[in-house]
Amino acid sequence: MPKVTFLPSGVVAEVPPGTTILAAARGAGAPVGSACGGACACSTCHVWVKTGLDTLSPVQDDEDDILDKAFDVRPVSRLACQAKVGGEDIECEITRESLQAYYDEHPDERQRQT
Repeated sequence: MPKVTFLPSGVVAEVPPGTTILAAARGAGAPVGSACGGACACSTCHVWVKTGLDTLSPVQDDEDDILDKAFDVRPVSRLACQAKVGGEDIECEITRESLQAYYDEHPDERQRQT
């Protein structure tokens, strides 16, 4: 099964192909934001894919539209709720926007980080 590594935390999730990066993050406890609950209605799950970008599911129009609202969008940007893992390992960096959203959603986790 492919592994998804989340930076900067180093959390690793082993997931079956077809799993979204967001589902992998939730299962492993990686701090990826998801204000809309993974419905492709916000950009708080924005990640930068460092390795394995070409093995993810293709970007659809709705994801592309939402990415237009994100901060610091790069050619390697994906929404974790939409990007599905293929058969190879992925390494992604959680954006500051996503980390902030996660800690806003989980204030108890923020207190543990300080």
